[in-house]
Amino acid sequence: MIIMNLKLKDLLELLTHPTLNSHREVTYLALLVCLFLLLCFVMNKKPSCKVYLIDFVCYKPPASQKSSKEFFIKQTRQHGYLTEDLLDFMKSIMDRSGIGDSTYVSEAVLRESYKPVMKDARREVEMTIFGSLDILLRNTGVGPDKIGILIVNCSIYNTVASLSSMIVNRYKFRENIITYNLVGMGCSAGLLATGLAKQLLQVHHNSYALIVSTESIAENCYVGKDRSKILINCCFRAGGAAILLSNRPSDHKTSKYELLHAIHDNTSSSDRSYNSIYQEEDNAGIIGVNVNRDLLAAAIATIKPNLITVGHLILPITEILAYQATYIARKLLPLLKIKQYIPKYSDAVDHFLPHVGGKPVLDDLQKTLGLSDKVMEASRMTLYRYGNTSSSSIWYELAYVEAKGRVKEGNKVWQIAFGSGFKCSSVIWRARKTVNCSDDNPWTDEIPRFPVPVDRRQCPVDFAPSH
Repeated sequence: MIIMNLKLKDLLELLTHPTLNSHREVTYLALLVCLFLLLCFVMNKKPSCKVYLIDFVCYKPPASQKSSKEFFIKQTRQHGYLTEDLLDFMKSIMDRSGIGDSTYVSEAVLRESYKPVMKDARREVEMTIFGSLDILLRNTGVGPDKIGILIVNCSIYNTVASLSSMIVNRYKFRENIITYNLVGMGCSAGLLATGLAKQLLQVHHNSYALIVSTESIAENCYVGKDRSKILINCCFRAGGAAILLSNRPSDHKTSKYELLHAIHDNTSSSDRSYNSIYQEEDNAGIIGVNVNRDLLAAAIATIKPNLITVGHLILPITEILAYQATYIARKLLPLLKIKQYIPKYSDAVDHFLPHVGGKPVLDDLQKTLGLSDKVMEASRMTLYRYGNTSSSSIWYELAYVEAKGRVKEGNKVWQIAFGSGFKCSSVIWRARKTVNCSDDNPWTDEIPRFPVPVDRRQCPVDFAPSH
């Protein structure tokens, strides 16, 4: 490494030094060693392939699956599994959750009696996956024979054959396609899949990578009496997304975004983090996902290092120095009670899209990072309109800012998601062009084309969205 840091002039002076000239054999040997090290350095420093996001599609379920909070409670009461006490508890959670009255639920939940079977869950994922993939492949014009990598993530629903095999069978992908099926990885799995695709595209050149992020709630509504397991029923809703990535140089002109960074943190080694979201049986043997009181502490412990890493990558040096200076001052001069400086993350990116884990989570994140209502708009509106669709939520958020006409060429987009484990992932994109709203955008019919007045009282979130 010392040799690599020498300038050419310094190297020539070293090789022509009188001491070395008196031993020409040593000089030649030193020169050969330098050339060998230089060759090794060049061979090992392989340029990374640029990864592009060609397009993505978010699934919009049929109107028949829409459900208001009141109707959802009514259906749950009719199913007869939960006590009135639990129903009241569930209603109080939903009223504070930030979700609206037009989210989509599974068809199995809408029936008079809730007795889901495997075919209900399979139908739900098939509708979501095929519904989004059909549009994506049609819009991009990329044939099934061109797809080299397929990554599917679905946290709580797992079947044999796998969902990736189901997709390969439906679209007749080629036999040498590389497939991964990620399960049990929570709401951050979609961005984990993006990071995995990035790594695979570094070694498989001129390839397309297809990512499918979805979840199935048909078989997974909790019907027991444990309050800690009822949260899944309250916030999670039907949805999914399909994303097409490429490392083909020819795609840089037509792609929407270029992938800049993918950062992942995992604190599963901590028992508190590992147990904060945990699927298990209750005392009556009924399976549910337990969410305990350590969730917030686990989330903070995992998100914080992720934010620090992201900060070093995207923040200007002035913001980093200001943070470090106040951090050191607080340690050396605790009696002065110096307030910790919070870097202006929103100035480093144009669009900040955090996972819609729930209104309390968004509130805490907004307060911690000092973000404005405008910055948080896409997340809050996604939570209100579509609910928590797990790993695909961040794509509904990106679709929102596209539908609003806010993504301009050169804009930086920061997606961050967190989930069971506990895990946190961030992905930074740069828009390669100004993105226009497409007819297949799930927000096309939701957002007025022209500015309209908005009554703050009619908006259940903490702001009136801009248009």
